[in-house]
Amino acid sequence: MNKLQKRLRREMGRAIEDFQMIEDGDKVMVCLSGGKDSYAMLDILMNLQRSAPVNFELVAVNLDQKQPGFPEHVLPAYLESIGVPFHILERDTYSVVKEVVPEGKTTCALCSRLRRGSLYGFAEEIGANKIALGHHRDDILETLFLNMFYGGKLKSMPPKLVSDDGKNMVIRPLAYAREKDIAAFAELRGFPIIPCNLCGSQENLQRQVIKEMLQTWDKNFPGRIETMFRSLQHVVPSHLADTELFDFKGLKHGFPHGIDPNSDTSLRPDNAPTEEAVQTFNPQKIDVLSL
Repeated sequence: MNKLQKRLRREMGRAIEDFQMIEDGDKVMVCLSGGKDSYAMLDILMNLQRSAPVNFELVAVNLDQKQPGFPEHVLPAYLESIGVPFHILERDTYSVVKEVVPEGKTTCALCSRLRRGSLYGFAEEIGANKIALGHHRDDILETLFLNMFYGGKLKSMPPKLVSDDGKNMVIRPLAYAREKDIAAFAELRGFPIIPCNLCGSQENLQRQVIKEMLQTWDKNFPGRIETMFRSLQHVVPSHLADTELFDFKGLKHGFPHGIDPNSDTSLRPDNAPTEEAVQTFNPQKIDVLSL
């Protein structure tokens, strides 16, 4: 238990530092669904808070979407027992989803959008400047392959982002953590898990296929998952094929790698763009993921 907790704590601390997720004076709204990931995230954040070099506030928030059979007493009882400030936000998104989505179709996408909108608005209401979500390394890799296989885009789930309207900053402190470690930690800690199938919606079959593929690779080819995740941190735009991300037309003979040092219209083909080259990076081209 102690070894596992230390590893998860170390990985979260590294993610927070690498992406500057939490700063002095932050008020972090920790979104708690009742699943293993969000329980683990809150637990480790509280542990880090006690020894962090900066002061920050944590407030747990659960969105009660009025799904039939949802055990309303579980989360308040747990949160009171650990002494963390919390809010239970009640929004009947279940009825909205059931009214809009045809019978037999998966409700996950619309449910997620409605949930995100409610949480974003509530964060502003309580003065939280950061919103912490419990996505982990496996979620990030699954999203990468989902976008490649089904969306034709090379994008994943960023550890930190600002919402489209610029009002909310979302962080994913578990970005470096493995799902199997989180599952083992949740079992050892005995978190009161609430299942995510109360609405009766079909499981996201595409994501499940990707998950099983990655699990098979992890079993048959140890280390492959770690290598794939590292690739997300070592992107070389000049070795892809996006003409809006890299100025292939600006490549010239007679210069190393075809890059004219006096030009400010080209990205270097290595991992360290120069100050001049940064101008050609087009952030508008990078889609901000749906959460």
